[in-house]
Amino acid sequence: MAATTDFTQGKISSVILRFYFPMLATALLQQFYSFADTVIVGRGLGDDALAAVGNMSSLCFLIVGFSMGLANGFCVLIAQHFGERNYPKLRQTLVSMIRLSLVITALLTALSLVFLRPVLLLLQTDPVILPDSLLYGSIIFGGLPATIAYNMSAGILRSLGDSRTPLRAIVLSSVLNILLDCLFIFVLHSGVRGAAAATILSQIVSAAVCIRKLCGIQILHMERADRKQELRLYGRLLQNGIPMALMNSITAIGCMVVQYYVNGLGVAFTSAYSVCSRYINMFMQPACTAGYTVSAFTGQNYGAKRFDRIREGLRVCLCIAGISYAVLGTVMVCLPRQLAAVFLQGAEQITYAAQFLPICGMMLFAVDMLFVYRSAVQGMGFPTVPMISGILEMVLRVGAISLLIDSFGFRATAIAEACAWVGALLMNAAAYYSIFAREQNQAAYPAGRRRGHLFHRPAFRSHM
Repeated sequence: MAATTDFTQGKISSVILRFYFPMLATALLQQFYSFADTVIVGRGLGDDALAAVGNMSSLCFLIVGFSMGLANGFCVLIAQHFGERNYPKLRQTLVSMIRLSLVITALLTALSLVFLRPVLLLLQTDPVILPDSLLYGSIIFGGLPATIAYNMSAGILRSLGDSRTPLRAIVLSSVLNILLDCLFIFVLHSGVRGAAAATILSQIVSAAVCIRKLCGIQILHMERADRKQELRLYGRLLQNGIPMALMNSITAIGCMVVQYYVNGLGVAFTSAYSVCSRYINMFMQPACTAGYTVSAFTGQNYGAKRFDRIREGLRVCLCIAGISYAVLGTVMVCLPRQLAAVFLQGAEQITYAAQFLPICGMMLFAVDMLFVYRSAVQGMGFPTVPMISGILEMVLRVGAISLLIDSFGFRATAIAEACAWVGALLMNAAAYYSIFAREQNQAAYPAGRRRGHLFHRPAFRSHM
């Protein structure tokens, strides 16, 4: 049991922070080697190659985000069974999760490779960067099994309270990724092909580290009874995983529409938008990590019906998100040109990026708080509301960019992001307080349980 953490016991702030900081280091290292990829590609291959790689970001988020949503949804059940100490059901859930993941991985890999070119053309990808975008995307999607293997195995470990093993995996893979980037691009001159290959090879290493750790956890050692097929369990996994996967994919579709409008402005705007997206992804990581933390914390305590701990855990993670906004939002507002110049060489591209970053910096609080509230809802096993909020994000993002692009130009992309964040935050915060109050009341007075409510999570009974 030393490899796991019981979130239902101990001082709440201490147990959360001990889990949070290794996870934050993991997230920052992931962003660092993504950051390093961008710098090496931009400096080593030029702004057009950077635009080609950045042009793939929304499409990658569509596919990889779908798989990450599945992993997060599946792992909520792992955390809940761990919290209620139902280890046989935990192992059965893990076996079913692995089987589903293999099938879904094969489908996602095949579909992403088949539709890569048509989607890039649909996004108005400039002919100058289309060949490199196709090359980069085919390697990234061809290596999707490694990416999904890491996301699934790391998600399981987090659900069991282990945030240190994913950190060790990312430390190793980050060093490898940067070394391979330099080798492939500066020594072997393999272009964007080398950047993509370096990413996939490092993902293989990180997945192997996490899987090795899972194999050593005693409560996960399988018995024959754990391997039996249980269709109801597959249904429960899909019921929890599909809405969260769709939430990510729906959000990604909205981002792809924004990418469509940006690409229509020209390659210089595509380069600037690529850099701005990198910064947003990096600067939201502390709050995003707080979201992953509250999801695991809430999942275990929901399984144990410790609503007092869920409430206090949310407060701690909201404080983390608030501190993150105060620091990183200020940097985006005050130093936009300096941030853009790290990646970009052209004065025109730097100017465009400097228009985008301050707007998103001022509104970063909305997405920071969104991560925490949405993950708390997910951790209690209610994925439908976050999925609906993903639809709302898409509608707001697409509506804002289509209405404002002619009047505000490139700044409309930042305004669209802010609108999507605020709308989704309001919906998830309202849902959290409604669900929490209802579930707490029903735990205290089980006879009063109401069914058929929008926020109702269908009961899942263990037949052990």
